[in-house]
Amino acid sequence: MRVIFTRKTIIITAVALVLAIITLVSVNIYGTSGPVTGFANMISRPLKALASTVAQAFESIYGNINRYDQLLIDYERRLMELQELRENYRDAEELARENEYFREVLGFRRRNPGYEMEEAAVISASSSNWSSSFTIARGRSNSDIKVGDSVITLYGVLVGIVTDVGTTTSTVVTVLDTTFSAVAFVGEGGDSATAMGDFALMNHGLLKLDHIDDDIPVMRGNVIATYGGGVFPTGLVIGEVEEVFNHPTGIGRYATIRPMIALDTIKMVFVITDFEVIQ
Repeated sequence: MRVIFTRKTIIITAVALVLAIITLVSVNIYGTSGPVTGFANMISRPLKALASTVAQAFESIYGNINRYDQLLIDYERRLMELQELRENYRDAEELARENEYFREVLGFRRRNPGYEMEEAAVISASSSNWSSSFTIARGRSNSDIKVGDSVITLYGVLVGIVTDVGTTTSTVVTVLDTTFSAVAFVGEGGDSATAMGDFALMNHGLLKLDHIDDDIPVMRGNVIATYGGGVFPTGLVIGEVEEVFNHPTGIGRYATIRPMIALDTIKMVFVITDFEVIQ
């Protein structure tokens, strides 16, 4: 292999050789490495200091990384603890709501000992220009529900009537449906009129109170409830009077009723399968 010597290479080699000779002479004369070693030590001191500083810096960085890792572990652990606390809080809230619900159910049953009822979940709703109904998860195989049974909320608000009973589900038409009709109390005077579904009002979330005698005082805010008499239990709240009108023929009056609850928000209902008739 051919080696090419440059001028720079020759100079560096010569300097190195001179330093080596001086070092040997110094050792032989002084018994030590002499001024060459001193010169080398003088040059190496700042390098050692720099190396020490760099080492300390790396140790500091390494320590910070360790502390960061530990903080990250602590953060993740506390995050998991917080998530667990939130889940426990949600569970406690849900349990409290369930307990409150069952207390209210028990209270309603105690206030109405003459009712035989079955709780049912609303599983779907159907609303069109022609009808208003929903389906409940009770039928012939899992209940004593029958056609004509009243369907109410936990607070005794009438929401509809069972019109069809299937094997495991039943259909309920709401008080807004055009097929609904019930004799109703007007106010607290014992007067009666007819609450009924109305095609024109249904899509506005209203039903009609009709056949109001001229001497019956009817005004906005009057509570309308079932009159009883065998078809419905007495006193089931239907809704409140919203407005009173004269019939277009000029004979008699009618009123609009707004149900006491938004029917499309109902999730659970009670079906009254039997009740005592109040004479």
